[in-house]
Amino acid sequence: MQNVYYTTRHAFSRNFDYNRFWAQATSGRQVVKAIAYAVDRGDQKQKEFQNILRAIGFEVKLKPFIQRSDGSAKGDWDVGITMDALEYAPEADVVVLVSGDGDFSILVDKLRVEKDKRVEVYGVQSLTANSLITAASRFYPIEPDLLLGK
Repeated sequence: MQNVYYTTRHAFSRNFDYNRFWAQATSGRQVVKAIAYAVDRGDQKQKEFQNILRAIGFEVKLKPFIQRSDGSAKGDWDVGITMDALEYAPEADVVVLVSGDGDFSILVDKLRVEKDKRVEVYGVQSLTANSLITAASRFYPIEPDLLLGK
């Protein structure tokens, strides 16, 4: 969920509306598990954001921000997201993924084909890998109706 904040800011110069997304993605459904993944930098604004996600209904999983000596940073959740999706998929009919990362195409294919799950992907179309769009049962482009402000 943290990445969608940055991608919508980059693509639209606007913030993602997490409440509107939640309402759309959960409409008429019983939620089995909702997890938001973030890198913890320990700042107050980020803690407030995490509390907003919790209030909406997400469990927030944090990974520490690691600054390497060469200046690069690490805080990748790909393996954790994959493990959680595979763990909770048996309890769900639909898996919703908010990402544009083509690395998740393999996971989405596995969930859809081998686990017989409907997989809905939300992402900024211009920043979402075609392989992920193709793998999804349904792709929902993040457009102005899922953004705050005008």
